[in-house]
Amino acid sequence: MNLNERVTIEKAVLVGLNADCFRPEETATEESLDELEALLETAGGECTAKVLQNRKTPDPHSFIGEGKAQEVRELLENTDANLVVFDNDLSPSQIRALEELTDATVLDRSALILDIFAQRAKTAEGRLQVELAQYQYLLPKLSGMGKSMSRLGGGIGTRGPGETKLETDRRHIRERIDRLKTELAEVRKVRGVQRERRMKNAVPVVALVGYTNAGKSTLLNQLTGAGIPANDRLFDTLDTTTRRLRVSDHLEVLLSDTVGFIAKLPHHLVEAFKATLEELQYADLLLHVIDASDPQREGHIAVVDRLIEQLAKPGVPVLRCYNKADLLNDISDYPIGERNIPICARSGVGMDELLTRIEETLLGELHEVTLLLPYAQGGALDVLHQQAQVHNVEYTAEGIVVQLTCKDELYRRYQQFERKGE
Repeated sequence: MNLNERVTIEKAVLVGLNADCFRPEETATEESLDELEALLETAGGECTAKVLQNRKTPDPHSFIGEGKAQEVRELLENTDANLVVFDNDLSPSQIRALEELTDATVLDRSALILDIFAQRAKTAEGRLQVELAQYQYLLPKLSGMGKSMSRLGGGIGTRGPGETKLETDRRHIRERIDRLKTELAEVRKVRGVQRERRMKNAVPVVALVGYTNAGKSTLLNQLTGAGIPANDRLFDTLDTTTRRLRVSDHLEVLLSDTVGFIAKLPHHLVEAFKATLEELQYADLLLHVIDASDPQREGHIAVVDRLIEQLAKPGVPVLRCYNKADLLNDISDYPIGERNIPICARSGVGMDELLTRIEETLLGELHEVTLLLPYAQGGALDVLHQQAQVHNVEYTAEGIVVQLTCKDELYRRYQQFERKGE
């Protein structure tokens, strides 16, 4: 047996509530329960049954009502399961009531996602961010976590900071949260220095974004040879990886992978991962990687678009990369347009087209020109070396002759010095 494989697989019943009063992103559906099952499997569990209930409003005490809770208890007994995972977020009192009614441990979707992140985080920064998110999630729930608190350190939903005595030391938790925030602030400061250096060197940043398991890491590997793990499972990559990418003779960029998004992503995670996700605020271009073969494609696109609007700087250009396009029966199954590019990250199909679009988006129109700079404008030469591709410099009696390729903005800035006929 693989040493990383769990010795015992925890069996769980999955429950979701579809209430008339819920917003679309709050409610549970058959599709969201399927995704919850994939999350459970990623965490090392096994789904034995699914329950989707329809109500006008959730029961304030037990969320799904005592009758439905008894049905869940019977399912647990019949399937030899000991865990209930809800597709919706639950209050501490609802967790306590449901645990009493079902005689099982109860988790909600946020707790399950946090558990997966605790397994996946590898770098010191990633572990800091996950620990902060878990403490922030657990602190307001301590008084109502019943069975969940009695089994800390053993099983799904208990990894990470669970080994400390959370239920008896609120002050310790708050102090730890403050320390984690301070440490992450230092991480952001270091990132800020690195970012200033990149901006000074005029190196554009391209960030990969997308729904979890859409193929971002595979695309990064294909373009840069990064060699990072790219497995077919949710949240396989948590820690940001950045590599240099030579797009063309005229353009080199920094390509960054980011954590995958998912519907109902716990806000504690978004907050905790701001040290990583703030890279989106400074990206010059976003590559939105989409699983073209995903039956829930449009819904997942909408989730990512909302998070882009929340996290990225206004007006940043976005190229949609329809990955796994080789699995589509008809090329018309994805939108046609210059911002939509069919690719297959695993095989490399569509990479040349993607690089061309990246260059066109970042550079716009390129100009190959010869400038005759007066010696009084000699300081402009440094600017040209930093922001353009300088091919040749010659000092003549007339002035400094510079042959270069540059972006349209720089060209317009020095157009008055263009040497015609060259």
